[in-house]
Amino acid sequence: MEIIGGVETLTVTGATPGAHLRIESEVAGHVATVVADRLGSAHLAFTPAEPRLLETPDDLVSALADGQPVPPGRYTVVDESVSPPAAHGPVQVLDVDDLPDPSLYDQELAEGFGYLTVRDGVQLSVMVRFPDENLFGPAPWPTVIEYSGYGPSNPDSPQPSTLLANVLGFATVGVNIRGTGCSGGVYDVFSPGQAADGYDVVETVARQPWVLHGRPGMVGLSYPGITQLYVAATRPPSLASIAPLSVIDDLWRQQWPGGIYNMGFTRAWIAGRDLQTRKGGMAWDQARIDAGDEVARANQEIRSQNFDFERFGRAIGDFRPTLQARRIGLHVNKIDVPVYLTGAWQDEQTGSRFASMIDSFDASPHSRAIVFNGHHPDGYSPGVVLRWYEFLCFYVARRIPQLPEVLRAMAPLLFKDYFGYEAVLEADRFLHHGDDFEAALAEYEAEPRVRLLFESGAGHDVLGAAGHRFEAFAETFPPAGVEGRRWWLSPDGTLTDGDAAPTEAGEARYEDDLEAGALGYSAELLAESDLDRFTQPEVPITWTRFAPEHRVALESEPLAEPLVIAGFGHVDLWLQPGTADTAVQATLLEVRPDGYEQRVQSGWHRPVHRVEDPDHSDHLRADYTFAPEDRELLVPGEWIRFRLPIYPFAHVFRPGSRLRLQLSTPGRDHPFWCFDNPVQAGASHTVGLGGAHASSLVLPVWPVHIEHPADHPPAGSLRGQPARLVG
Repeated sequence: MEIIGGVETLTVTGATPGAHLRIESEVAGHVATVVADRLGSAHLAFTPAEPRLLETPDDLVSALADGQPVPPGRYTVVDESVSPPAAHGPVQVLDVDDLPDPSLYDQELAEGFGYLTVRDGVQLSVMVRFPDENLFGPAPWPTVIEYSGYGPSNPDSPQPSTLLANVLGFATVGVNIRGTGCSGGVYDVFSPGQAADGYDVVETVARQPWVLHGRPGMVGLSYPGITQLYVAATRPPSLASIAPLSVIDDLWRQQWPGGIYNMGFTRAWIAGRDLQTRKGGMAWDQARIDAGDEVARANQEIRSQNFDFERFGRAIGDFRPTLQARRIGLHVNKIDVPVYLTGAWQDEQTGSRFASMIDSFDASPHSRAIVFNGHHPDGYSPGVVLRWYEFLCFYVARRIPQLPEVLRAMAPLLFKDYFGYEAVLEADRFLHHGDDFEAALAEYEAEPRVRLLFESGAGHDVLGAAGHRFEAFAETFPPAGVEGRRWWLSPDGTLTDGDAAPTEAGEARYEDDLEAGALGYSAELLAESDLDRFTQPEVPITWTRFAPEHRVALESEPLAEPLVIAGFGHVDLWLQPGTADTAVQATLLEVRPDGYEQRVQSGWHRPVHRVEDPDHSDHLRADYTFAPEDRELLVPGEWIRFRLPIYPFAHVFRPGSRLRLQLSTPGRDHPFWCFDNPVQAGASHTVGLGGAHASSLVLPVWPVHIEHPADHPPAGSLRGQPARLVG
């Protein structure tokens, strides 16, 4: 029997199948008993609050819900299947900060497919690609790492960031996290062990003779974007920079937005990871095994211990202390390298909570963010990706950015394939500095940290194509000077701008919509796994309406002046629930003078979660603890007041437009997020309008003048913001 002490995990192989294995801590004594599977393997990632047998999936869910990651320290495994019981060990379970002997990083990585060993002996599959020497000369080259549970080490199919960086002259290293692809180890979602592995990857890559300056960067959108944040928070000393695109701030809040289970994209994503991390689950890894890769074959024997994360996530309806280490938004303040972050307000997959991290990179010497309306893949769009290249040139290559002319000439056709139109890239911005890199860098770092792009989709002759009409800049997000402005929900059905609440009391009622939760307006693309359609100018949309009895809708008077919104908003809501548990959606729309209503942003909350998190809430932003002790059932018929968060966004409302606020059961108004709502047939809820129960809409108004076209963009052209005739 072999016992492996990993980072906050303990793994056993070679035990007698079915054996009960008692895990003993040198400090705490008996912490749990696990059962060896049919291959003689067992894995402990969470210790329960009290020692007990962990045999079934429900036992493991319970340990995750009320326990903690395996504390670092010395452990013994006692095999109770033999008489007398036999003790094995001890072994050391590691902390994230328990670094290996530096000699571990002296591994040689050659061009092509191979393996890299991390501190607990697990081997990760790696694919190294060198740039074209005819274009970019011989080694050493600036180098970037793409690290995720997709297929970054698949030798036949480079991921998008890898492909782009390689074409632009960077050596690339694609690495599959443990338990995925051909990598060994047990899969876990955004675990401390995964972060520690990333540290070891960075330090090993940095020591390769073909890596320029001995300091690689990290790249990737979505999954490989998120992993960068976890790795960088461990502070690998050789890491040059990170460039995370389209990311989340917390996996639990992604699974439970507003405390409501996301049975749309997030459920599908987690379930997809469960399927792909099974033995041979990615096809290309099985193909390598079939072709004779014995390392891959041996690595995948432990896959029997991979968790069913979709089931686990569904079972944990409250946020637990156990999950704090995986809430990356709490840890990005440790990142001490330059950061380039992008994201879309209407991201159909990950949403816009990423914006809460823009001002949290306290230790980074330079961070910048580019934010826009649009879709999940738009971090690769022509107007954004060139700035990504600039960032990598400055902080990884340490050279003045200059796009090779052959690539500039090819770019329109390349982007036409991916984004559906021929984009002309902006000119290189820093060549006037000649060879003075420090002067160019100083100019770059003097630019505002936050770039806000508006009305992407209407900035090109091809309507809907990724390209903005105008932009603005700020040093922070929300920008300095943003003020909360209140519109009262009035009994006459209007949103009334002003300091004083309507004195006249009124009410509006809506019924639970039993169908809404399952309806996203592009849900068929999710069902078909056709996520690439969101790169294109036209995206199939079936935006269903709430029946009048299922919504409360109010509108402002036409605006007399442009209204610039940038930041976090909320609805200060008085609700008289008709049931002991409910969930509420707020959708903000722009009703335009041409008769179209255009979606701007939404938000959600389940008010059984009663307590706001004071560390992540202010006069504009409302976030909740979601802790089990802060959950309390509602009393039907009894008024409750709470703040319903509206996800962060930026938008310019033009004169003549009206603000429209719609309150309802969650659903219908998002492309991919679907909701397992607490609904009952015939149940209705009352919204307070004025008087003692005066509800209001509070938005982050940025009192600045932004130069912008006077005309509204063509209806339906804005990426991520569908439009329809008012009905």
